[in-house]
Amino acid sequence: MFIYLLLLTVIVTVEAQRVTGQQKTDSCLCKINSSIWTFPAFRFEEVTRQVQICEDALNEFTEKVRNTNAELPLMEATLQNISARLTAFDYLHTSGLYSALHLRQLNQELEEIHQSVNETHRQNPNKETHNLLSELNRAKNDVQRMYRDDFFNLETMKKRLRDLNNRAQSCKTIPNDFRSSCHKRILTRISSPSITKLNSISKSYISGAWGRDALLTYKERYWEHCLVSGNKHGNTIRVYNSLEDFMADNNYKDEEVAPSYSHENAVQGSGTILYNNTVFYQCYSTAEICSFNIMTHETKRMQLVDAGIDNKFPFCYYSCRDWTDIDLEADQDAVWVIYATEENHGNIVVSRLDPLELNITHTWKTHLFKRSVTSTFMVCGVLYATRYVNTYQEEVFYAFDTTTGKEINTLSLSFEKVSPGIANLNYNPVDGKLYMYNDAYLLAYDTFF
Repeated sequence: MFIYLLLLTVIVTVEAQRVTGQQKTDSCLCKINSSIWTFPAFRFEEVTRQVQICEDALNEFTEKVRNTNAELPLMEATLQNISARLTAFDYLHTSGLYSALHLRQLNQELEEIHQSVNETHRQNPNKETHNLLSELNRAKNDVQRMYRDDFFNLETMKKRLRDLNNRAQSCKTIPNDFRSSCHKRILTRISSPSITKLNSISKSYISGAWGRDALLTYKERYWEHCLVSGNKHGNTIRVYNSLEDFMADNNYKDEEVAPSYSHENAVQGSGTILYNNTVFYQCYSTAEICSFNIMTHETKRMQLVDAGIDNKFPFCYYSCRDWTDIDLEADQDAVWVIYATEENHGNIVVSRLDPLELNITHTWKTHLFKRSVTSTFMVCGVLYATRYVNTYQEEVFYAFDTTTGKEINTLSLSFEKVSPGIANLNYNPVDGKLYMYNDAYLLAYDTFF
């Protein structure tokens, strides 16, 4: 290629020249200009530079082709069986997150809420129940539009139903004495610990619960429950008839709620509470609530539908506290259950129990992810949640009001502790104290509204 370019350059450059000669003696003398035959070096250099540029571009292109050829098998492997690899995400379709809504189930839930509000409205008609009925009718029309137009947004509708359900639950008829002493219901401060001691059994038992019988009209009675089987199970609750006996570990009585740690009526987890001489707790290895009366030794059971258990939704803000899926709390005339469900995406669900009949009367669904919380407690129908600050400090950061169905996450009520982990936290309406099982330590705090 170089020879052809050079010849072409020379041929194109050379021009014909006619020269006149002179006769001298026997010779012909002529003068010619030889500069036209000078080698065109500058033109040759320019051609050489262009050829080099072409060669560099060609080498770069060849390298790209080589790399592409090497990547093609990887791209082909990535694209192979893509349908099979997408099967793992098929739940987005089958569970109706973004397509194929379970509209029948949605209609059923709407109808249940509508019936509940309708009944409440008949018993006690007011502006809130009237507004709720109107909103529920609009929601029904929207679901019918989904049927007709195949247009939907499941997450938006679920959130809408959750809010409507919470408002409906708050409108339900509640006993007249419910929250009777709660004219001020939002905490403003928690004191330093007013009681601090180790549990009465062993420092190695880092999980359990303690407190005072939560019935307003009941005598002074303190209790302590330690999980002694792998920090998971227990079958005995220790009862004291005075604070002095409790502090001195004297005159106590061990009540057996079950014959052994592995009995079907044994305790699982640290979410235990004592209300009106009755221990409420999660039954052994089931999504059931047990109640054990320490006077009559009678045990009742109740199914907690859809509740996550066996460390599915434990308290888990800083480090996961095992076996805290179900947390029992007591209030003025009710027992509360705090748990989480898959249907509520692992967010906390609050249910109010009738302590005598042992059945759920109300259920609220919050937006608070249970595994993002250290512990919870109830005060006057308000759910509070705490989070870890450091080894010696905890903070109340969240509240959900069952009266209005509203929640806030802008609280900042810090309080002291003596160890990082919290196994149980419960409020007592009798003395207004907050009781905490802090690893193996038992602490109590005064609360202010």
